[in-house]
Amino acid sequence: MLMVVVTLLWSMAGVVTRHLESARSFEVTFWRSFFTVVSLLIILPFFQGRMVFTRIRQAGSALWLSGLCWSIMFTAFMVALTLTTVANVLVTMAIGPFITALLARIFIGHRIPGRTWLAIALAGAGIAWMYGGQVDLSSQIAGTLVALLVPFAAATNWTVVQYSRTHGQNVDLVPAVLVGAVMSSAITLPLAFPLSATPHDIGLLALLGLFQLAIPCVLSVLCAGILKAPEVSLLGLLEVIFGILLAWLGAGEEPGAHVLTGGALVIGALVLNEIIAWRQKS
Repeated sequence: MLMVVVTLLWSMAGVVTRHLESARSFEVTFWRSFFTVVSLLIILPFFQGRMVFTRIRQAGSALWLSGLCWSIMFTAFMVALTLTTVANVLVTMAIGPFITALLARIFIGHRIPGRTWLAIALAGAGIAWMYGGQVDLSSQIAGTLVALLVPFAAATNWTVVQYSRTHGQNVDLVPAVLVGAVMSSAITLPLAFPLSATPHDIGLLALLGLFQLAIPCVLSVLCAGILKAPEVSLLGLLEVIFGILLAWLGAGEEPGAHVLTGGALVIGALVLNEIIAWRQKS
């Protein structure tokens, strides 16, 4: 249930971004990451004490790798939203569970059943159908390639969390969200000039920094300590449904027929995969 709340908070980004007045591309990413840093500098010491910063400095490679993954997700997601529609970005990210399953198989030894391979094939067909009917193909491909960085980084991140826990490494990966936000801010600041965000834009991006990134990302890491990596990734797909609905209702961004049918095939493949899994366990 907590992971469902996390996905609902994550899904705010698309609709809020569509109400920005002048901030674009890397500037949007910078301000959102910056306010995430500010939020976490308050949240983390409040819950974990000031020693959290000492633990970050003394942390091993798992925390820094996780932080790098968060920075890629933070940056690529917002840039992709400026290149294509919210629906295209979110449905492209829906392949995350399959990438997670593959990485978990390679690095943790999780077995991939036949039903998952079938779901991968169906989801691939759905993605192909989504973009086969697009008119402005060049821009859609650019947005898709950037959006693909998100599920690859997310899959790596969840696998790192699981790997560190299963190998007895008592690593607190919650501060990795802060590390990722700092990296994202530092990388995008030079690319954001000249800054053009209005006070209205900065207010909205501050809202995203706290409620769409800082709080849910910390909660998602806590969930990853309890749920298996593929389960976290599958539950994260609710962001696709919530995000498309919010962009449709809140910004009038109606998804096209190819996005709806292709997206339905992707989500359907995932649901089928889980239904078969549950029936096999029962």
